Amino acid sequence: MDDLLHRGGMPLKVDRSKFTLGQDLAATPGEVIYRGELIEVMQYRPQTETVSEVPILMVPPWINKYYVMDLAPGRSLIEWAVQHGRTVFTISYRNPDESMSALQMDDYLQQGPLTALSIVQAVTGSDRVDLVALCLGGALAAMTTAYLAQDETSPISSLTLLNTELDYSDPGILAVAVDPDTLAKIDKRMAERGYLPAEDMSRMFDQLRSNDLIFNYVVSRWMMGEEARPFDILAWNDDSTRMPAAMHSHYLRSLYGENQLARGEYELGGRRLDLHDITCDAYVVGAINDHIVPWKASYRATALFGGDVRYVLSSGGHIAGVVNPPTPKAWFQSNEKNSPDAEVWLAGATRRTGSWWEDWTAWSAARSGGQRKPPSLGNRRYRPLAPAPGTYVFGAG
Repeated sequence: MDDLLHRGGMPLKVDRSKFTLGQDLAATPGEVIYRGELIEVMQYRPQTETVSEVPILMVPPWINKYYVMDLAPGRSLIEWAVQHGRTVFTISYRNPDESMSALQMDDYLQQGPLTALSIVQAVTGSDRVDLVALCLGGALAAMTTAYLAQDETSPISSLTLLNTELDYSDPGILAVAVDPDTLAKIDKRMAERGYLPAEDMSRMFDQLRSNDLIFNYVVSRWMMGEEARPFDILAWNDDSTRMPAAMHSHYLRSLYGENQLARGEYELGGRRLDLHDITCDAYVVGAINDHIVPWKASYRATALFGGDVRYVLSSGGHIAGVVNPPTPKAWFQSNEKNSPDAEVWLAGATRRTGSWWEDWTAWSAARSGGQRKPPSLGNRRYRPLAPAPGTYVFGAG
């Protein structure tokens, strides 16, 4: 009865009451040093005596909250990077409401990564920045890198993409959610309020894995009377966000519908983007059980970029493949040669015990310059405003 009254008839999956943002989740110490109309930028406190010269900017997806990259202590990629001598900043997106219905992808570029990059450079004094991005955030980070590659000099030192799709010619199971009829229904739904309600997005992703994310809990909760358990990934997954109408419709139609980005036809910020212009070194991660971005789809980035690309295939799924700290069960596969055929790459890949986090740390450190004293938290222009995780993360869906 509680599920019928409060969750639209969907069974409760997780007990979120056991988690408090800033304590159990999103707990890496840091400060908000910028708050704009669309994003907050957080800088994390150093945890080593020296840090690499090149800072890191994390670019999360704007579906759900940023803290998938700063989950529980010991399971946080941001915490891991800070503890391994990196100066880390992240974007935290505001949860859109009707006042943001007209926001476009251009706004997400200008007010998102481009603004954050300028802040990172101003605070650290570095002319180079490493981008680390996930899923839709990875697509925007790749767009940003291609956009800046058209300038005389680009600040992007390296690009790391986690479970990111850039070639949408075969979107896997998501194809059932981006066909023309469904896109028309989504547009009609968004026109009612100026945004896509958070519960719509959440329910769609649940339905894509209904056995695991719906019927599993029909049995345990409704039939067996078991209490929902606390689980950090499901707690984050249940913290949904809205999608602004204009941007979301444009994104789905231009990328999923017409595959403009991979075809070199996509325009953003007044520029036509060509992913082959990305010549900085790139580290691309796919997950073997990812149902949102099939690993073969993420692998296509190896042929789209113009620079050196290291591709690794991780254990886990779309989220567990990212929240992947070193454990005895963790593994990843790598191959020093990228083939045009993903199956050929896989056949020649070596399986290694451990997490891709460790492999990425060594790869990234080799490209991060020398050592320096940690920069201050913010500066005169970008003063600390509030402790991490900030305020936008508490925006209700």
